[in-house]
Amino acid sequence: MPHYPHCYRELFSVSLPLVFSMAATTVMEFTDRIFLANYTIDAIAAALPAGVATFLILTFFTGVTGYLNVFVAQYTGAGASSRIGPCIWQGIYFSALAAVVLTGMSLLAEPIFRLGGHPPEVQQLESVYFRILCLGGGINVAGTALACFFSGRGQTRPVMVVNVIGMLFNIPLDYALINGVWIFPQMGIRGAGIATVCAWSLIAVLFAGLIFTRDNDRLYGVLSRWRIDPALALRIVRKGVPASLQFTIDVFAFTFFIFAMGRLGKAELAISNIAFSLESIAFMPAVGFSMGLSTLVGQSLGRNDIPAALRFTRQTITVLMAYIFCLDLIFLLAPHPILELFLAAERGTPAYSRLLADGTIVLRTMAVFIAFDALYFTFIGVLKGAGDTRFIMWSIGVVTLLMMIVPLTVIIAYLQGGLLVCWITLTLYVISLCLVSFWRFRQGRWKGIRVI
Repeated sequence: MPHYPHCYRELFSVSLPLVFSMAATTVMEFTDRIFLANYTIDAIAAALPAGVATFLILTFFTGVTGYLNVFVAQYTGAGASSRIGPCIWQGIYFSALAAVVLTGMSLLAEPIFRLGGHPPEVQQLESVYFRILCLGGGINVAGTALACFFSGRGQTRPVMVVNVIGMLFNIPLDYALINGVWIFPQMGIRGAGIATVCAWSLIAVLFAGLIFTRDNDRLYGVLSRWRIDPALALRIVRKGVPASLQFTIDVFAFTFFIFAMGRLGKAELAISNIAFSLESIAFMPAVGFSMGLSTLVGQSLGRNDIPAALRFTRQTITVLMAYIFCLDLIFLLAPHPILELFLAAERGTPAYSRLLADGTIVLRTMAVFIAFDALYFTFIGVLKGAGDTRFIMWSIGVVTLLMMIVPLTVIIAYLQGGLLVCWITLTLYVISLCLVSFWRFRQGRWKGIRVI
């Protein structure tokens, strides 16, 4: 790949397609929430807890297969392309194992959501949605592994195209299965889950068709080097599991927060669900740029070019802060029109004014933490691109316990804190994550770490 030392072209060429890929995922989730919010209030109240709980479990597996991105990037930078095929195959075998575990997890849906203490009608819908997503989760894990063949080499446009196709397939199918239009039965939240799994399947099939060709086999060994490589698999697990657990712990904290909001009441849960659906507009692009940065840092370190890695980091911070500034203006100055998209079913009811008022406060609080969240993902992207994953895992675990789990438990169980206090606690947690990751980045130990 050519280098552009004085401009943003290389960063954008790698990261923007990943951002659009994340945006496609975000649009799928966003439209899903809107369809369910306008179906029933119970459906939207159930969708995010069940979706986040599934995401929490999936992130462990997709985190490991997604870390193949760094292996592929460093092999690319080092000129060892023949090692890329075996990397992808280890991810496929790991995906098969993940499918077995996720199938077992689907059987635990009802006990899991009983612990949440949500209203019985919401629990029932949560269990249905969770079960369907777990049964199809192995396909999503495999799709993540296959995508790394492209993203790790900096060829991210195929990733974008495939995910956009998946989105365009999902949205009409989702609407049809939820509401029962055309030839489809009305299935509510069950239909939303089925549509998501169908989209995952299409994405995985498209990636497989693009990867497993004779030309790619000659260059990368994608067909001939399919056997299990114990040494490579162990190295992937040793680096990928800590990286995965970092993201899993992060998602667990937000899952814990969502379940805690359910204990405050149905209105608080619904408002928080809506806020997180909107937050994904900031979260997914931040993840996309973080993945792109990991690729560029990995390739730079593969060829021992540390100044390039630092340059890409500065550029990523600049781009994400500009984007977050625009979002913050909307959340701070025009929260009502956004919230009304989700509250159409409640318009004219006694609860509508309260939902709108509480939602406005939450969105304005959220405007603060999404800025720190974007910085956090930037520094984490650098550390992951180098392979500094053990520190990430342990530090994020400690911060999550001390700044989220313990304080939120005390606030709700003993201090009877309300919605705003809980959201301020969440914001302080994200700020802490940002500070810890920045400190590790400034130490500079990542500059001497490699995964290959």
